[in-house]
Amino acid sequence: MHRAVVGHRSGMESEDPIEDDVDSSTEAFDQSTLSIKPQIKGTVQDIWQRPTRRPLPADGEVTLCFEIPLARILPSGATGDGGTSAGKKYVVYEVSIRKDGPGPDPYPTSIERRYTHFLKLYEGLRKDHPGAVQMINFPKKVLMGNFSAELIADRSAAFESILDHLVTVPLLRESEHFLEFLQGDELRNACQLLDERRNELAVPLLENCFRLLNKIFLDKSKCVLLLLCRLVAACTTSPIPHSAAEQWAELALRRYEHVCDTELLVLYIPLLQTCLHLWWQRGRDRTLLEERLNEMGRKGIKVKGGPTLAQAIHALDPRAETI
Repeated sequence: MHRAVVGHRSGMESEDPIEDDVDSSTEAFDQSTLSIKPQIKGTVQDIWQRPTRRPLPADGEVTLCFEIPLARILPSGATGDGGTSAGKKYVVYEVSIRKDGPGPDPYPTSIERRYTHFLKLYEGLRKDHPGAVQMINFPKKVLMGNFSAELIADRSAAFESILDHLVTVPLLRESEHFLEFLQGDELRNACQLLDERRNELAVPLLENCFRLLNKIFLDKSKCVLLLLCRLVAACTTSPIPHSAAEQWAELALRRYEHVCDTELLVLYIPLLQTCLHLWWQRGRDRTLLEERLNEMGRKGIKVKGGPTLAQAIHALDPRAETI
């Protein structure tokens, strides 16, 4: 069972001008509890690591678990975010998402998020669903001690509990704010890469997003199927299909069996057409796919001359990629 976060409202004002996870180079932190490791281009980074792993479920049931195993202190220019002050730093939390059962999840996924990502999530939920988040105790902004191991540990524990709680409340779990938190940055980066025709770099980002969402949402939920179709499109729009193109295409075809969501069905014909072309490229038998398309055509459904898979996806969820 997931543990809800109980406590009083933080009293934090959204107009507070203090950027909590960015501070000056004079900020002190406890070197005895942070390790120093080399970073790219000869720089160093300070890493906080969780002392122990979160325990597996005692009853052997499969349980969704959010864990922050480590956090890194980085200079603002380290990720190309436009920072110009060499002394500025911020904390990046690695969020691992697992489905633990009798044993640990063999395929955990992870994303990196800053304090501001969690704050945006909390404020969005508080605005749209104030009653559902009134018991959440969100970590306050602070002026000093931003990079101390103690503060990072406390925040990590709080963030884990908040995420554990969100997935137990359908209203919060299905919110656009939670979905944006889970995939927003990675999806924007992947779509920009697709726009630049760098599909080979976009595919791993989309694969990670899909595996993450597939742990949290139902197999045939809109966000999962939409991302799966975007992944198929990314794997097949290059002159030479990605090595994993058939794997994802086959999964998408299986997931679309018995889908009833009218909005999502607009992707099915383009998906079948995409798979038909992929099967032709790989020399596979296309009989079943052709039969499905012919059957839909007999029902009066337009099966030729429609949008491509990428165009159909863009109509449902406009992003940056060229269509």
